[in-house]
Amino acid sequence: MTAPATTGLQSASDQAERLIALGVHERAELTATAFRDAARALPDGDDGRSLLAVHPAVAPASVLTSLLRRADKPGFVVVDMADVDSFGPIDGISVPDSPVYLAQRPDRGDEMANWSPDEALPAILGAGRSPLLLTEGIAWLLQRVEVLERGRCFMTIGSRLRRPDGRGDARTPAIWISGGTGRDGAANRNAPKVGWCWAGNRHTWLGFASCAGRVGPAAR
Repeated sequence: MTAPATTGLQSASDQAERLIALGVHERAELTATAFRDAARALPDGDDGRSLLAVHPAVAPASVLTSLLRRADKPGFVVVDMADVDSFGPIDGISVPDSPVYLAQRPDRGDEMANWSPDEALPAILGAGRSPLLLTEGIAWLLQRVEVLERGRCFMTIGSRLRRPDGRGDARTPAIWISGGTGRDGAANRNAPKVGWCWAGNRHTWLGFASCAGRVGPAAR
């Protein structure tokens, strides 16, 4: 799996400084020092291919989305996804027990554009990778907003809402660029948009973001 902007991420410490500058540590009710220390506890290396992700329990998707900026427009969540923060990791995804962790070698999954989420998930898992969580996808854009390109945006099917009967909700989250139409409103044209698509539907402009794995603090 290859796609533009899968490399070139800064060190975990530098990414932490970017998030601190945006105020993520305050939203997570952590001091800047505690946030830095959590990032420093993560393993080094991976040649700029590891994303510093924030645990969704510390900074949920709605909080991170509000910090996104593209073309001077703030990010937003679609109005019919008020339950966005209830979307949690699907079965089989283990999130490190740390305020921040590394999602290794994120990839936009362009080659799966026009696949449905139901088709993409087994392909991602079969390649030995893991679908990105929504919070991981947003964190990626907080570091490199250019990853989001018109016509080449992505889904984050590692997050799903669990229904009371135990089954997954039919909605699967995605991040794309608003056209400013409909309920989005003209003021949101070109803004980063967190929305959803049905699990069985295909969209030509949406790939399926994934990572090679997740790493927490190094054992001491």
